[in-house]
Amino acid sequence: MTMQKDRPTVTSSLETVRPKKRAGERSRNADGSVRSPWSSIGARVVLIAMSLLFLIPIYWMVISALKSNSELGAFPPTWFPQWLDWSNFGEAVNAMPFFTFFRNTLIITVLVTLFSMVSNLIIAYGFSCIEWRGRDRMFYVVLATLFIPFPVTLIPMFDLYARLGWINTFLPLVVPSLFGSAFYVFLLRQFLLQIPKDLLDAARMDGASEWRILWRIVFPQAKAALVTVGIFAAVGAWNDFLGPLIYLQDENVQTLSIGLQVFRLNNSADFQFNQLMAASILIILPLVILFFFFQRTFLKGIQIGSFK
Repeated sequence: MTMQKDRPTVTSSLETVRPKKRAGERSRNADGSVRSPWSSIGARVVLIAMSLLFLIPIYWMVISALKSNSELGAFPPTWFPQWLDWSNFGEAVNAMPFFTFFRNTLIITVLVTLFSMVSNLIIAYGFSCIEWRGRDRMFYVVLATLFIPFPVTLIPMFDLYARLGWINTFLPLVVPSLFGSAFYVFLLRQFLLQIPKDLLDAARMDGASEWRILWRIVFPQAKAALVTVGIFAAVGAWNDFLGPLIYLQDENVQTLSIGLQVFRLNNSADFQFNQLMAASILIILPLVILFFFFQRTFLKGIQIGSFK
């Protein structure tokens, strides 16, 4: 019995060809000149300063949610609460049917995210990996729908959903995601165009169908871009205000974005700003957690890196 020699892997061959960076060696620019360490330090300082512009409003929202009524109205305002009033979160949850709104929002977000990832992948595959007459022209038509204002289609779509009996259901918010989005199709198409055509043609010559090629070859390579589309779809569905405001008129099917308005109406006589901030934190917290879990894949999909 003969032993087969192990074939050298791609990683090992790259390591032999690619020179290793010596310790203490300075990084260089594209033209070969030595990059100054002050340039990276300056870039970091600018990025930190710019990030503070976004973090200060979030910080102010958090400390306002933890202040008492007396401290909230103090002047000049304090940058840190004298004592943390965690009861604002409980009172904010009890001031409206928070868990009902949370359940409705979660159902809509999960369905929209899954449907958007599947439908847009299929559409982008047809616009990038399959040759057919008029493909590029049809893609430009789809891309042009990005410039159609939402108020133009608002009345016709509401009339259609009313005739179908979909008002006060999740269907008007979920079903459109089954037909794709021009922006998501564009994002996935740019990624799929980087897949070598020879790989797809070889699979077709072996007798693989287009569906098999899509799920066995294209799908594993497009996971980063799909996660990016999923995060965009999840954030859009979670924060959607106009859609639930128009189609969900019953309180039992309304979402968290409408819940803040319900909170203000229920507490119009004695409005509590700190409780409003506490409710806002509870609403945006799932999105923050989602981004921290998938931030690396999200950034990788945004960059639309090269095919591996």
